[in-house]
Amino acid sequence: MTLAARLGASLVRAAPETVYLTGDHPDLVRQAAPVAAAVLVAVTDRADPGVLLTQRTDTLRTHAGQVAFPGGRIDPADSDAIAAALREAEEEIALPRTHVEVVGVADRYRTGTGFDISPVVGVVPPDLTLVPSEAEVASVFEVPLAYLLDPGNLREASAMWQGTERHFYEIYWQDRRIWGATAAMIVNLARRLQWA
Repeated sequence: MTLAARLGASLVRAAPETVYLTGDHPDLVRQAAPVAAAVLVAVTDRADPGVLLTQRTDTLRTHAGQVAFPGGRIDPADSDAIAAALREAEEEIALPRTHVEVVGVADRYRTGTGFDISPVVGVVPPDLTLVPSEAEVASVFEVPLAYLLDPGNLREASAMWQGTERHFYEIYWQDRRIWGATAAMIVNLARRLQWA
């Protein structure tokens, strides 16, 4: 069975939830109408699959320097979350949409900052030449999928934010800290991808 078929079967076996599974609590969301967004969970098609992640630039107004999936707001011109995720990945890391085999959409994730994110899962060829958008992305890197899905690599942490204690997940990979919404979406995806 191909990697795309295995991923797709895991996503179809249990349809994506319409509730928000982990991380930020809806009662902490300040915005009445969340902003629709999408990210691309690009899984590399190799014997030991990896996941492509970006390190955001330190000059961005929000979430500067954080690790994230390529993605952003769903624009009016986007037909759906899949189109938005593919467009954003092309803009941010020069990943041609024609190189992405979309296998499904995982559980939506709502952040405390008012975003309702649809993680689009796709398979991409390994070792593509990716070019970070200088304005948004400092670097692109790959983390083994097995490492991200291993609960032994996951930590629960908390911090005070705007007078409220917030709980979040974090995963350390080499010198990088994957946390917040990105880590929470990985946790939600791990619940779906229960293969040996």
